[in-house]
Amino acid sequence: MSVKTESFPIGGMHCAACAAGVEYALSHTAGVSSAQVNFAAEKAAVTYDDAVVTREGLAAAVEDAGFYIDSEAERRETREREARLEKRRLIACAALAIPLFILAMAPMMFNFTWPIPHKIEALMEFALATAVMAVCHEFYTDGAKSLLRRRPNMNALVAMGTLASWAYSVGSMIAMFTAGSGMHSHMDYPLYFDSCAMIPTLVLLGRTMEGRARRRSGGAIERLMGLKPKTGFVLRDGAEEEVPLSDISAGDIVCVRPGARIPVDGVVTEGESAVDESMLTGESMPVDKAPGASVSGGTINGHGYFRFRAERVGRDTALSQIIKLVEDAQGSKAPIAKLADRIAAVFVPVVFSIAAITLIGWLLAGAGFAEALKSAVAVLVIACPCSLGLATPTAIMVGTGRAAELGVLFKDAEALEMTEKLGTVILDKTGTLTEGHPAVSDMVSAQGADENALLRCAACVEQGSEHPLAKAVLAAAEAKGMEVPEATGFKAVSGRGVFAVCEGEEVRLGNAAMMQEAGVETAALREKADALSREGKTVSYVAREKTLLGLIAMADTLRKTSKAAVAEIKALGMHVEMLTGDNALAAEAIAHEAGVDGFTANVLPGDKAEAVKKHMAGGRRVAMVGDGINDAPALETADVGIAIGSGTDVAMESADVVLMRSDVEDVPLAVKVSRATMRIIRQNLFWAFGYNVIGIPIAAGVLKIFGGPALSPMIAAAAMSLSSVTVVSNALRLKFFKRK
Repeated sequence: MSVKTESFPIGGMHCAACAAGVEYALSHTAGVSSAQVNFAAEKAAVTYDDAVVTREGLAAAVEDAGFYIDSEAERRETREREARLEKRRLIACAALAIPLFILAMAPMMFNFTWPIPHKIEALMEFALATAVMAVCHEFYTDGAKSLLRRRPNMNALVAMGTLASWAYSVGSMIAMFTAGSGMHSHMDYPLYFDSCAMIPTLVLLGRTMEGRARRRSGGAIERLMGLKPKTGFVLRDGAEEEVPLSDISAGDIVCVRPGARIPVDGVVTEGESAVDESMLTGESMPVDKAPGASVSGGTINGHGYFRFRAERVGRDTALSQIIKLVEDAQGSKAPIAKLADRIAAVFVPVVFSIAAITLIGWLLAGAGFAEALKSAVAVLVIACPCSLGLATPTAIMVGTGRAAELGVLFKDAEALEMTEKLGTVILDKTGTLTEGHPAVSDMVSAQGADENALLRCAACVEQGSEHPLAKAVLAAAEAKGMEVPEATGFKAVSGRGVFAVCEGEEVRLGNAAMMQEAGVETAALREKADALSREGKTVSYVAREKTLLGLIAMADTLRKTSKAAVAEIKALGMHVEMLTGDNALAAEAIAHEAGVDGFTANVLPGDKAEAVKKHMAGGRRVAMVGDGINDAPALETADVGIAIGSGTDVAMESADVVLMRSDVEDVPLAVKVSRATMRIIRQNLFWAFGYNVIGIPIAAGVLKIFGGPALSPMIAAAAMSLSSVTVVSNALRLKFFKRK
């Protein structure tokens, strides 16, 4: 047994009822354990056993339901072809329907009579209406097929409504022609050919506007795909050769010219530059690159020239992983969408029932057949399962796409929805709140000594060490632009420290025991050293010969953005906790500086998941924020796992959300994007449900009962089209979501 989960583009869907039909067909196919169809994304996510059913078998099930599976490339071509065809149909329909509308409605609106016989006018209306219906033949052919499959869709509603009006009008026209000579008025033989033409035209107009808006809603994927360059320059036989992207292999030396887009991921081997990584991480400032630095495909080189060794190509690049994550998220369904899906699945049959009840009810109430039919047709065309089907997925598509552009990757729609509900955020200390490596935090000079001399001597003796604390000292010296002299005779003393000869004098860096053995007096700084140690910092004395120069304290320092990020998380109404394996003194110092509400120290990596469970037991939704490596169990345990991931390593299976900038500052950003998206979804669902709850009774004639007006089928069609466009347009507001 081999279980696979794959995503397939689905063609031929016109409404949420179509999506429900595809989902039903796939779900009831042997070997399929789950199927989700996203109408807005036009995709099906299917989990199936390929030992029981093949991709061809899934395609056959979709075809039996009246739809088809595309490839990604074919789907893009099909969308473009359908958009062009729909535009031509709309122009043709408008050219026929507008004259018909004027011909039929102008006398009623302006109280005059056309100077042509009513029979000729009726024939003209018949010809124009029939021509419009012929142009829009897909409504009728697809609607009929859906009825035969007993899965009626939106096209079936439009087809039934317009065919009923057309058939009644044809019958009325025949009666007019068989009635003999004499003058005939609209009142004697009412015609509704204008509705037959205007309804499909307005629906087509709404569908065209909706399709354009939906294409814009999925623009994040297209923009990410557009970041991939078509070619790259590779070093072959000592010369730079331009090759297609697909010909670049791991291990190739890739040459990047000023202003060029980097083709694949790798590590710089030669040259320096600054790279714009904003399209991947949301970071606005260019990042300096030198030998040893990582670069990502799709980012843009600045003014420098460099070469790098390709390490990840094709589907393994960071950009390809991001595109896949965004596609998966946009194709997934949020739990909030389940109610709308259940309603959409039975919506059309229910509307047919209401239309039939409306027709029979008005006939029993004594209304004429024409008036009863008019109300029934209005019910058929005003009903809109599309707005229900688009309310959630369109907002998710735009929200996850915009989040990705800002450097926040949601794995799926469920993570997006859950992030809004968070009550507690637990932050790992090392590498999340802090830089993740030691840095010089304090330098205290002994009386008569110079701080620069202290650091210079410390850097000199540490040159021979690979210890992380040594790197911190050397980084501090480099930051001050110091020229560090060469050291000789380097030696490390286990449990004590290091010493070497610098400029002819012996220099020692180590603890109090080392200084005592060397005869160096440390009493003057012992109290300060103890105070720094109580803060959880590592303290080293520095001495030249027998003279104490001072002490240097090192600690894993707080990120510059952490304090503001914690304050922002708390301002959003959430409780902030910190977890760390460090001792209580070090943890307390960082917790106090960061401003968290509480902390737990001395927690082993394997015990972090249990600590998360304790917070979850309080009933609040909990997020765990960590680096995705030793925090993996805790990330998986939490309601939402948020990984602080580097821009070149986004495939963190244990996390629900990945922060590309590796900055805790983006935790509140993720929450804000989630809240904004869920707010739009609720607005859309309110509009979609409210529109149908109010619109269908009005179309059925509820207002007429109380002396109000009847709803014209044409106005009903316009309102139906407007509902879908409104939902999609509201979702598109998320494209303008700002970081601050």
